[in-house]
Amino acid sequence: MYGLIGKMRAARGQRDAIMDVLLASTTDMPGCLSYVIARDPADADAIWVTEVWTDAASHKASLQLPEVQAAIAKARPIIAGFEFQVETHPAGGFGLPPVKTG
Repeated sequence: MYGLIGKMRAARGQRDAIMDVLLASTTDMPGCLSYVIARDPADADAIWVTEVWTDAASHKASLQLPEVQAAIAKARPIIAGFEFQVETHPAGGFGLPPVKTG
């Protein structure tokens, strides 16, 4: 599996608007096992996005989906920036398929 954890910064007062765009555009992405958007309780303009994909190729392909491209275009003017993004290799968990080790 392939995972991403990132922190996005909204323009002041636009966090909920960005979250609405992200939530509306992430309902059908082939290979996506989990896509969680969360508010940062300590920062009124920060959004955390945690993603789990079957593989990196599925994530990359999702960026070309028309609904994802439309969401990016709609949200871009109210995104202040991206603080960081970390790639992970999920080992499993509730709601995820087990990963064979070894």
